[in-house]
Amino acid sequence: MATEPVLQVDDLYKSFAVRGAAHSVVEAVRGVSFDLDRGEILGLVGETGCGKSTIVRCLAGLTQPSAGRIRLDGEELSRLSAKGWRAARRRLQVVFQNPYLSLDPRMTVLEIVREPLVIHHIGDREQSVAETRAVLESVGIGSGEFGKRPAQLSGGQRQRVAIARALVLNPEVLIFDEPVSALDVSVQAQVINLVMDLQRQRQVSCLIVLHDLAVASQMCDRVAVIYRGRIVEQGTAEQVLNHPLHPYTRGLLAAVPRLGVSVATGGDGHLLQGSADGMAADRAGCRFRSRCPLSQGAQICEEAEPQLRPAGSGQVVACHLADQPVPTGSVVAGGADESRK
Repeated sequence: MATEPVLQVDDLYKSFAVRGAAHSVVEAVRGVSFDLDRGEILGLVGETGCGKSTIVRCLAGLTQPSAGRIRLDGEELSRLSAKGWRAARRRLQVVFQNPYLSLDPRMTVLEIVREPLVIHHIGDREQSVAETRAVLESVGIGSGEFGKRPAQLSGGQRQRVAIARALVLNPEVLIFDEPVSALDVSVQAQVINLVMDLQRQRQVSCLIVLHDLAVASQMCDRVAVIYRGRIVEQGTAEQVLNHPLHPYTRGLLAAVPRLGVSVATGGDGHLLQGSADGMAADRAGCRFRSRCPLSQGAQICEEAEPQLRPAGSGQVVACHLADQPVPTGSVVAGGADESRK
């Protein structure tokens, strides 16, 4: 029998009221649904401002969703009391994007990683210190760093400490919000390998927020591409990254730097430029149509917002014209600065 997903997100919405703006409501997340299976790595990919981090905050209980359901092991998180959330956070941990900001500068490395055990009353002092030391060593932090404070560590070391702090509770789900974007390229590879090794060893389920499709291809089992608060394509990493269907996904992939290929054209002329439109609650038509090389004023794109539909072998796409080839020499107007990082 198939095992129930460890994390289920159904029709998640999050809107923010904006005072003094032309639009009174900004829809950061619009009807997002996905499952995270046990022991898998799912990547959420998209540009800055597409809603990825808002999804993470909703999953972690840091932001209250406007609508939708989030279930962890079948338990609906929106119904939990404060005490229930404390118990749930033992099973679901987040590693934030900037480890320097997420680590207490007054505490030592040992104190930072041990703190969750103290908060959740796990073990006595001797046991918690022993567990903390073991977890730190498992992420590559030696005893010589245990007494240091975050300011005395490198960026890669701080990220390892943040990962150790999340792992010390032995969670079922680990959520990484841009785990390598703040690191040098040489350190990124070390952290990527560390995360993948730990995931295999512990069989923890991982949700990873990314803007770099090259990193997604290395780390993820499945990928969901997000545009303006909605999933526009989802499937296995091999499907989405090697056989993309949505023109937005194709544009992101075209902007990934490759040896011998001009970034100016992305190799196939389909390159995103500039930045995405705002996320105000305008509901008419496809929100990607002004940037799309396929639409070209197509009536259906003007009138109806596309819904996710099956595209074979588990891959889904939200595009009326996904079966059409991208015209030669086309340029997608409006944005992928983020995909060039």
